Amino acid sequence: MNGPGSRRQANAWTRLRQHTVGELLAEFLGTAVLVLFGCGSVAVAVAGLPGSGRESVPFGAANWLIIAWGWGLAVVLGVYVAGGVSGAHINPAVTLAFAIRRKFPWYKVPAYWLAQVAGAFAGAAVVYAVYLSAINAFNLAQTPPITSRADSLSTFSIFATFPAKYFGNSPWGPFVDQIVGTALLVALIAALIDTRNMAPGSNVGPFTIGLVVVAIGLSFGTNAGYAINPARDFGPRLLTFIAGWGNKAFPGNGDWFSNYWWIPIAGPLLGGIVGILVYDLFVGQVLGVRPAPEAAPTPEPGRVRGSDESGTA
Repeated sequence: MNGPGSRRQANAWTRLRQHTVGELLAEFLGTAVLVLFGCGSVAVAVAGLPGSGRESVPFGAANWLIIAWGWGLAVVLGVYVAGGVSGAHINPAVTLAFAIRRKFPWYKVPAYWLAQVAGAFAGAAVVYAVYLSAINAFNLAQTPPITSRADSLSTFSIFATFPAKYFGNSPWGPFVDQIVGTALLVALIAALIDTRNMAPGSNVGPFTIGLVVVAIGLSFGTNAGYAINPARDFGPRLLTFIAGWGNKAFPGNGDWFSNYWWIPIAGPLLGGIVGILVYDLFVGQVLGVRPAPEAAPTPEPGRVRGSDESGTA
């Protein structure tokens, strides 16, 4: 039988999980799920299909669709996992934006970031373990065979991002791309969870947020791999550094880029701030000064008003 000491320990653990510790556990698992399905979809497109004998053509548009939809569905599942406990930020840029404009407690921000990076690292580690044979086979199948992972940009791309060749070695194109992509993500998340606006009901919000990620991947993805999430890039990047991809991970060097590691961190953090400010300036604050639903006039013909306009700016 369990003694009083065991019961006290169990009760203490229960109390911890009721508050911030529980939120951090949810952020860890939600981000791990995000990376498991997201990086897993890239592994399928880059190494899994060619090595399995199920694909006889080079990487092309169909593979990019796998990646775009893989990451979009990964967001859906990650949000469903963590949403009821932590709000499913699963992205440091979202956490920062909500601290700035949604009164999310600042003291929780570093802990959320740490949980998100740890979850992303764990998810990447599982993908690495599952696709290790495919990665090795892909490298050996190249002409000439690649015997050092540090020479394989394609397999590195399963886990972390790099800029398109047309940017050359300039950081500004990828940096702006990450600002714009993340601003779109955060602004649209703000719109989709704003119950004063046209927020989706019946718990389908995660699907619509996932569609935002699909749209960003299809519209802006090839510029810099659309990290749009510092944890999603930094956690797997740490994994690749440990697993032998060397300077492709840190400092982030390749044939046409160098010292790239900081761009998928700084760009999304700045983009998240821009996105939340833009939404609030153009829509959120407008909703905040409009009449309450019961006092509002009947919408003009051809206009639809959200079913619930309550909430805060």
